[in-house]
Amino acid sequence: MPTHFSPAEPPRTNPAIQELREALPDEHDILDTADVFSLLGDPARLRILIALTQGRLRVRDVAEVVGASESSVSHALRLLRAHRVVEVHRSGREAHYLLADSHVRALLELAMDHVGHSTLLHEVGHDHQAGRSCAEESDS
Repeated sequence: MPTHFSPAEPPRTNPAIQELREALPDEHDILDTADVFSLLGDPARLRILIALTQGRLRVRDVAEVVGASESSVSHALRLLRAHRVVEVHRSGREAHYLLADSHVRALLELAMDHVGHSTLLHEVGHDHQAGRSCAEESDS
C-alpha cells in the first residue's frame, strides 16, 4: 500500500540529495547559462565566435571569414554583445569585435575539444551536408 504524506509532515529527503539541491545555482543563473548555450547552439553564431578566437575583427572581415552577409553578421554580433559574449572596441568609424573574456574562449575551446572526442557519434548520427540529424531524418 502506498504511503501518503499529510501536509503537516513533509516527506523526508535524503540529506545527500538535499545538499546537492542546495548547491544548485539560483534560477536566474540557470536561465542566463541556458541563454549562453542557446547562443552557442546556432551554427552561424558559433562560426563567428570561432573566428573571433583569432583576435579582433571588423564586421566585414568576420563576414568574409564565415561566408555570410555583413548584415547577418552584424545582427548576430549585436545579439552576442547584448548577452556579453562579445564586446566592441570603436576607433573613429571602425568597430572591432572580440570575445568578451577568457571564459568565452575557454567554453568554445572545451566544446571544440569535446567534438574531437565524439566524432564517431557525429559520423553515425548526423548528416553534415544536409545539416540534419538522423533522428530528424527518421521523423520526416
